[in-house]
Amino acid sequence: MAEQNCLVRNDWICGEYLRSRSQELIDATLQHVGITVASVAIGVAVSLPLALLARRWRFLSGPILGVTTVLYSVPSLAMFSLLLPFFGLSVSLVVTGLVLYSLTVLVRNILAGLQAVPDEARDAAKGMGYGPLRLLWEVELPLALPALLAGVRITTVSTVALTTVGAIVDYGGLGTLILDGLDTTFKAQVLTASVLCVLLAVVADLLLLVLQRWLTPWTRAHRIRTDRVSRKAAVAKVAEPA
Repeated sequence: MAEQNCLVRNDWICGEYLRSRSQELIDATLQHVGITVASVAIGVAVSLPLALLARRWRFLSGPILGVTTVLYSVPSLAMFSLLLPFFGLSVSLVVTGLVLYSLTVLVRNILAGLQAVPDEARDAAKGMGYGPLRLLWEVELPLALPALLAGVRITTVSTVALTTVGAIVDYGGLGTLILDGLDTTFKAQVLTASVLCVLLAVVADLLLLVLQRWLTPWTRAHRIRTDRVSRKAAVAKVAEPA
């Protein structure tokens, strides 16, 4: 009875709300995840060619990075309003806006990763007869993977947050519940949806971190070797006679 009364009292924490609105919460969370995954995936697919163009033709680097930075600086409400005539009130409107926001981080990280590939690795691959595509796929991209995945992690977390803005067109996932709760002063809905949004960002970041470590085991091995060298140097310095 007390749990049921928490809805009447409009408490911030209400177990009855979780029980009675569980399907609504699940649907909103799934929509949030779907929009986030689609936006990040399309963002990576668009950013990779842009980063390759910026690396191949240096004169394009400035304009590409500049345009993506300008896009990121556009307020979200203004961005969605500018896209509205092209996509209408649809999920495509939200996804397109989020893709545009993702470009500034993804393009910069992919470009930085590609530029950090040692020339020796490229020369060795060319000496073994690797063509441009094979060189990119089997040498450059694997070596650029840590920077790329770091960009994906940052983009994913920010996209989880920005997806909530899609509530203005009723495609905001958990953001829709937050906005509706604010309009009706439904405290339990606002708090629950907000907590789920934060948990979603944390879980996504942790999963991507695990994926990054699994796909790039050599970076972990390099850190271990570096730590061992640092410890040996510190011990040797302490052991030196005064």
